[in-house]
Amino acid sequence: MAASDAQNGVSSVRHAFGNVLAFFILLLIGVLAFSIRLFSVIKYESVIHEFDPYFNYRVTQFLTKNGIYDFWNWFDDRTWYPLGRVIGGTVYPGLTLTAGTLWWILNSLNIPLSVETVCVFTAPIFSAFASWATYLLTKEVKGAGAGLTAAVLLAMVPSYISRSVAGSYDNEAVAIFALIFTFYLYIKTLNTGSLFYATLNSIAYFYMVCSWGGYTFIINLIPMHVLLCIVTGRYSSRLYIAYAPLVVLGTLLASLVPVVGFNAVMTSEHFASFLVFIIIHVVALVYYIKGILSPKMFKVAVALVVSVGLAVCCAMVAVLIALVASSPTKGWSGRSLSLLDPTYASKYIPIIASVSEHQPPTWPSYFMDINVLAFLVPAGIIACFSPLSDASSFVVLYIVTSVYFSGVMVRLMLVLAPAACILSGIALSQAFDVFTRSIKFQLPHLSDHSQAGEGSSENVVPNDSVKADKTEDTSKERTSKRSKKKEKEPVEKPLSKSQIKKRLSVLPLETSVIAIILLVLLGAFYVVHSVWAAAEAYSAPSIVLTSHSHDGLHVFDDFREAYAWLSHNTEVDDKVASWWDYGYQTTAMANRTVIVDNNTWNNTHIATVGTAMSSPEKAAWEIFQSLDVKYVLVVFGGLVGYPSDDINKFLWMVRIGGGVFPHIKEPDYLRDGQYRIDSMATPTMLNCLMYKLSYYRFVETDGKAFDRVRRTEIGKKHFKLTHFEEVFTTHHWMVRIYKLKPPKNRIRGKTKKSKSKTSSKTASKRKGLKKNPF
Repeated sequence: MAASDAQNGVSSVRHAFGNVLAFFILLLIGVLAFSIRLFSVIKYESVIHEFDPYFNYRVTQFLTKNGIYDFWNWFDDRTWYPLGRVIGGTVYPGLTLTAGTLWWILNSLNIPLSVETVCVFTAPIFSAFASWATYLLTKEVKGAGAGLTAAVLLAMVPSYISRSVAGSYDNEAVAIFALIFTFYLYIKTLNTGSLFYATLNSIAYFYMVCSWGGYTFIINLIPMHVLLCIVTGRYSSRLYIAYAPLVVLGTLLASLVPVVGFNAVMTSEHFASFLVFIIIHVVALVYYIKGILSPKMFKVAVALVVSVGLAVCCAMVAVLIALVASSPTKGWSGRSLSLLDPTYASKYIPIIASVSEHQPPTWPSYFMDINVLAFLVPAGIIACFSPLSDASSFVVLYIVTSVYFSGVMVRLMLVLAPAACILSGIALSQAFDVFTRSIKFQLPHLSDHSQAGEGSSENVVPNDSVKADKTEDTSKERTSKRSKKKEKEPVEKPLSKSQIKKRLSVLPLETSVIAIILLVLLGAFYVVHSVWAAAEAYSAPSIVLTSHSHDGLHVFDDFREAYAWLSHNTEVDDKVASWWDYGYQTTAMANRTVIVDNNTWNNTHIATVGTAMSSPEKAAWEIFQSLDVKYVLVVFGGLVGYPSDDINKFLWMVRIGGGVFPHIKEPDYLRDGQYRIDSMATPTMLNCLMYKLSYYRFVETDGKAFDRVRRTEIGKKHFKLTHFEEVFTTHHWMVRIYKLKPPKNRIRGKTKKSKSKTSSKTASKRKGLKKNPF
């Protein structure tokens, strides 16, 4: 008894020390996740990145200034002129409300941070939360060791860093945390069967719906896992508690988000969850009837339940088919269809295909974004099958689906990153466990200690059997002290199954040491690559560009220079036309009304701007005049070698414009199927507005008009603008702003001169007539 009490005390102390150590490791992981994302602030400045974050920043400014009620009812007349946009009903409010709440809390504590500062650091803060959520999720699957490993991997994975650096104020900054935390609560409910965790799971799902449109991934992945458990015979009451409240309460909460509304029950993305909801109730009813009826009555009841269930399912399927058939896209959104059919967007919705992050990734991008995790994931999948549980099967299903979606759209590499980190953490933890156990068994002083500990903990059953034998035959058990000592020796006792399994999994000492060294080197390589990606690849804000050359570092701040010029040199009500990529920045930084922006909700409006850019100068001037445009902004990278300029995007303008206005045809801008801007370019290309606004006076820079992006001399070098005038060009020619010339005064009664000469007879008749001065 005293020995067992001492062993229990030692194990409890060891358990408490392990919990404290894990707590401090998690704190360090959170600090790591936060600090590795600060390279953009250290190297550049505290500034918002990319394009979409500027809209989120502008909305957050409005929220903190005017309050939540004005935010829900805000009609923005500075975007999509002359249509405008209802912000409260067309935006996912999770990110904005989160940052606004953080700003309010900090100011309540007399920490006077600006809204911009809070927006810049929101993503790094939630990356730490995401790492801790990954620990909780992986711990539920394979233990605390795998959880800590997965957490530290997620803190540094480049794919997640690309969307969560300081300044990347986009929806994914908080959505990835919400995604992982929702999965954790689902697995926690599945393991415990607690209705409390099921309720928390629905609330976490509600936060995910508020934050990102990718919530449809959750509401399809969880039903797939539930159906998998039912098909493989793993149904339980815990599965029912984990799923049913999520569908009911989660759908009700999701419909409260204005941008979702009745789409939570009317679109095809959600129908899978309702179908599985019916199936799990049928299965639950069958299991309930089986417990209260005899076998014969059970067969009759099952036949009745199955027939009624099939009738209900057929009725539901008929209703769903009727709803789906009434929609031209069969109830699916364009982005969802492009995921199911990768060729759909390029065929029917070029506005989606034109976005670079909607393109399929290349193989090197996997190595860039998840690095060595791509090689550890298969080992993690194998580890999940030994043994296979409901939680581990969910993780396997998660990685399989995320790999498919990341292969369709490079943006969804972000969804793959947590799954890759979880499985890689499981693989590394299991590998270290095997190799360190092998070393313990091989080394003398460690093996004796480990065997003694195992003997004391696992030899309880043999001792009990000896006691049972003593009660049966007491006369035969009168032995000497020497025989009793021999019986108590662990060497003579038979090995348990766990000991035999551990002995079989022991590897040679040299192999274990070399494997541990290789794993440490692999981890070091991952750390170096992740730090490099955070410092160099993903820290540069797109609003400020840099370039290294033999004479040092060059900074290109042309975007802010152009927006500052618009803000100080144009009227407040002036309208600015540009391609939709720059709409958010123009509205947020220049505070001017734009025709289109990055929301892309109105394809016809964007096609109108694309048609104007693809048309000759006079026709484009007429289109812009009809939209009340006063200034046109174009981005040009031919002088400094900036590849993401409007000339490289021009074919998408043609395709989108041609999709609505048939007179714009892509072959008219191609020479033998090739896109060219040199002397071999087509006349339609050389005379379109985008070409003229980009290359106007370009020959004056070097005398040759050599385009450094396209690596060729342009075809049309000397030309004049008749309907537009240049008003501003930035220092490096990256942004050029033109003003529409006012229409000429029309003289009443003035007619165009006839090109054909009139006959002398007609001229002689009119010779004596006076001209009408009006």
